[in-house]
Order: sequence, then C-alpha cells, then structure tokens
Amino acid sequence: MADPAPAPSVPVPEPVDVTVGLKGAMRRLPSGVAIVTALGEGKAPVGMAATSITSLTMDPPAVLVCVNQTAGIHAHLSPGCPVSINLLSRHQREVSAAFGGAVAREARFGVGQWTADPHGLPILEEAQANLSCTIESMTPFGTHSIVIARVKAVRLSDAVDPLIFQDGAYL
Repeated sequence: MADPAPAPSVPVPEPVDVTVGLKGAMRRLPSGVAIVTALGEGKAPVGMAATSITSLTMDPPAVLVCVNQTAGIHAHLSPGCPVSINLLSRHQREVSAAFGGAVAREARFGVGQWTADPHGLPILEEAQANLSCTIESMTPFGTHSIVIARVKAVRLSDAVDPLIFQDGAYL
C-alpha cells in the first residue's frame, strides 16, 4: 500500500490585533440589511439601518437586534416599546444608505414608501418582510445593547430578493 499524499501546505496567517481582525472577519460575513424603526419624541418616527439581526426563538417568536448606544434610535428603545424591523429588498439600496447616515435623520423617511403598522410605527412597502415587535429586554454590552424583541405580526413579500451587504458593499 502506498503512503497517502501529503496534505497541501497552508500558509499560517500573521497574528493581528483582535479588534482589527474581528472587524476584518465580520466584513467577510454577508448580512441581510434591515431598517429598524421606533417612535421618538412627540411620536416622530426614528430609524436606523442594521445588519446585526437574527431570529432568536420561534417559541416565543423573537428576534435579536444589536444597536450601538450612540445611535439616535437607542434613546427611544426600552422594554415594552414597539419597534418594526423591515428586511430590505435588493432594489432598496437607497433606503439602506439613507438610514445608514447618507441622509439627515429628519429626512430619512422621505426615502422609500412608508406606511404605518397598528402601533403607528413606520413599515417599508416592498420590503422582503416587515416584523412588528415589542421589546422584551435590553442588555448593554460594550458599545452596544442587545435588544430582544417579541414578534407580534409579520408581513411577507411574494418575491424573495434580499439586499445583502458584505465587505462594505452591496452584493
């Protein structure tokens, strides 16, 4: 019996600073893009673009959203607060850019077609999905808060064509 062929040599990467390495690693992970909305002072809508969203559990139906504590929406989030999560479609890049900071906060809801859910929260027309939620808990960790929201209602688009973000660009 012949000896098996040796495994190909794989170069070992140089060690990097953990923060720099983590940023580089996470840029390689493709993520769906969503707009999270809530009601601010005087019931004015507030929102942000987010890629750190995931399902948490189906029983009870819940999602997890990570929100930077310096984000304008953060001050308006607390347990019991209603929020909507709008999963963007591929053609909604300009909405993502607007809520990512390319448009002033007071003008963001002028980009895209918005209607209101039963709580009066803005929901984006033509999104892949709209989740109407209530915040169950918020846990601060480092620069962010981990927001757990119970899903109360879901609206789904017929088409499945999500907006995906990876390495600083849309795919």
